[in-house]
Order: sequence, then structure tokens, then C-alpha cells
Amino acid sequence: MSKVIEFNHLETIREHHQIDFDCEGIEVSDIFFQDDEKNERCIQVIYGKDSLALKMSYFIGADWLVKNQQAIYVAPKISESDKQVDYLGMLHSCLTHDTIAKNTKDLYHIKLNEPFIEIDQQMDLLTPLLIIQFLRILKSVVKKGLKQSYYKVERNLNSRIKGKVLIAQNIKKNVVRNKVTNTVCSYEEFGFDSIENRVLKHTLSFVRRYLSQYPEYLGSMRYLIDYCIPAFESVSDKVNLYELKTVKRNSFYKEYQEALKLSKIILKRFGYHISEIDHNNVENISVPPFWIDMSKLFELYILGLLKDKYGDKILFQAKGSYGNPDYLLIDDMQPLIIDAKYRPTYQQDKNLSYIIEDIRQISGYARDVGILDKLGYHTVEEQSSSVVSCVVIYTDQDEGDKLPNSLTAGKSIKGFTKFYKVPISVPVLKNQTAE
Repeated sequence: MSKVIEFNHLETIREHHQIDFDCEGIEVSDIFFQDDEKNERCIQVIYGKDSLALKMSYFIGADWLVKNQQAIYVAPKISESDKQVDYLGMLHSCLTHDTIAKNTKDLYHIKLNEPFIEIDQQMDLLTPLLIIQFLRILKSVVKKGLKQSYYKVERNLNSRIKGKVLIAQNIKKNVVRNKVTNTVCSYEEFGFDSIENRVLKHTLSFVRRYLSQYPEYLGSMRYLIDYCIPAFESVSDKVNLYELKTVKRNSFYKEYQEALKLSKIILKRFGYHISEIDHNNVENISVPPFWIDMSKLFELYILGLLKDKYGDKILFQAKGSYGNPDYLLIDDMQPLIIDAKYRPTYQQDKNLSYIIEDIRQISGYARDVGILDKLGYHTVEEQSSSVVSCVVIYTDQDEGDKLPNSLTAGKSIKGFTKFYKVPISVPVLKNQTAE
């Protein structure tokens, strides 16, 4: 078993931690989200004179520092506390809105082609997240209706021939047994028992088996399972994943592509054998290297809260000339530009009124002609004379977990016109207590 060192994702934002393995002669590099140097770093490696240090970011997960030798695990724990962020609760909360599910594409990154990492069972952040995602998207598939298509079948027909005669199988099953009226044939049928639907049903069986071992997840997911199961009653769960390569995409059933993608990840996670789920009820398990973007999750979590409060008046990442603000509140009385910041900085320094980079970014949105037009300021005169209210929603565990009745009735940011900040706490696991 390779060695795994553990850190917390927020407490290391502002300080460097020495790692305790011999790095002499070994090159350790920064780890970028989605392995793209244009993205943020999940881990920053800082070389000193005689050692190296690691700086965490807003990502949780597990990855290799040195492949097959040294792995790192970043836990979703809150700074200076053993309380753990309930990231699944955050995801489950926002996905109650079906429209949010399509925005989870860049929420996580899984390196399925890398060697798996052996970790403690309790460190498995990945599998529950994939299952929640899968069930939510599968619900959308079922709600729209399973698609019908042509698929190949093999039948031992009596007194008739259809499609292609499978000579070798016919000899084995019929000729040598003197069943002269039977013929093994291969032909196409049209219906629900397609390879795509069989893969989804097979994955649903994995999910049910997995959740049966974890009642803390099963309770909140049971209604999704019960909703989906009846739709697959006429579908077999016998699958050959290689057949998926021949399936053509249908733009009307775009949810299928995401559901099938998650199916393949979940099935590979368990080695394609449902019996492996029972083996996971042990102390250690193996997972592929993966990262979850907590800042993106916080953004979606706040989107869910805003949707709960304002409904369709909230626009998410509306496109402007300058950029895409997180949210716009389209309201005749008080339109707002709202930005979510998953930063511990505000909480760590209670005297800090603002972070200038945040002010500059949101101020740009408030002067963006495209954004102003969406907010209802259509003429040049209206856009020139308008000062739009701006709100920063940030994390602070000393505050409540509900949005205030008015987002502009809270803390005004001194020195700026119509700038406000709203603190909100993220949910934590109730069985996690500080020692």
C-alpha cells in the first residue's frame, strides 16, 4: 500500500505544510484541476532549500504526488476544526432544482486512467457524489421518458427464420439435438431494451446495492430510486459496454450522454462486478485520483438557495460583454448583481470589509452594457445613470445557514456605493465534532 498523507482544504489556504517523505531526487509538480495549467492549482508545490512544502486550494480529493509511491488526500474539513463540510448535503440541496444539474459538468475531475489509490473507507468522497449525480440525471431521463431504438437480439425461433441465421450456434443448439424446426437467428427489434437502457438499469442495480450498506445516504436517495425503477421493468440488465461505442447520439435525449458517462465511471469504480460492492465494506478501498471543486459547489449551493427564494427571477452566469457574473436578480424594484465567494478570508479577519479583487470584478459587471440590458436598463441614458446594487455572498461558519429576507439589508461595504456582503454558513456533518 502506498503512503497517503492527509490535509484539510481550508486550513492550508494561508500556510505551507512540510511533508514528511524523502523527496531527494524526486520531482514533485503542481497539480492542476483537470490537468490543465490554465485552471487553478489543486496543489501548489513550493521548493525550499532542503525540503518542499505544499499549499492547498479550494479543492478536495486524492491524487498522486509521486505515482505509486506517495499520495495525498485533501479532506473537506473546516479551518481550525475537525468539523467536516457536508459537501453531499450541499449538492443534494441544490440538485432539488432540475435546472442546476446541467451546471455540474466542471464540478469534479476523475483520472480513470491513473493507478488507483488505496484509502480508508471513510475517505471515499467520490462514490457518494457520483451516485447522487447519477440518480438525479436518471430521474430527468425517466421524467422525459426512456427512448426506444433498434437493437440486436438473438432468438431460437420455431418454424420460422428472421434476419441472419447464426449457423454455428444453430448447429450447437438445434441440429445436434435433432430440433429440426428451430433456427437460431439474429435480427433487430424496436423497443426499450436497448444497450443504453440496459447499462442504465445495470448501474441502478449497483447504486441500490451500494446504498443498502449506507443508510445515511439511502434515506434521502430512496425516493429517486423508487421513481426510476418502474421505468426499467421491461429492460434487461445484461450489458456489454463495448456495444456503447456503436450508439449514435440523439440531441433530443441529451441527458442520456451524461447518465451513460456516469454509468461507465461508477461501473469502472467497482471493476464492473456488483459483488465488489460487498467487498467495499472493509477498512480500505481503492479509488481513482479525483478532485472536487468546492468553490464551484458553493456557487451551485448558493444558486439553489437563491432559486428557493426568488425562483425564475435568478439568472445564472448570464453572458455579458465583460464576463459572466454568478447571478442576476431580475426585479423591477431592486435588480441585483450577486457573486458567491468561497473564501475563508472574510471570516478569518472580522475587521476586513472587502477584498479589492472582488470589488473590481463585480464593479466591472455593474458597468457591462450586456448585463445592464438584462437587468432592464435598455437605453444609453438608463445605463449611464444607473448604479446597480451589488452583493457578495461569502462563507462564514459563525453565521446562519439561511439567506436574509433582503440581501441589501445586511452589511454595507463602506467606501463603495450600493455594495453589500452577506455571510452564510455551509452545512457540516452533525456527527463530526471538534476534539
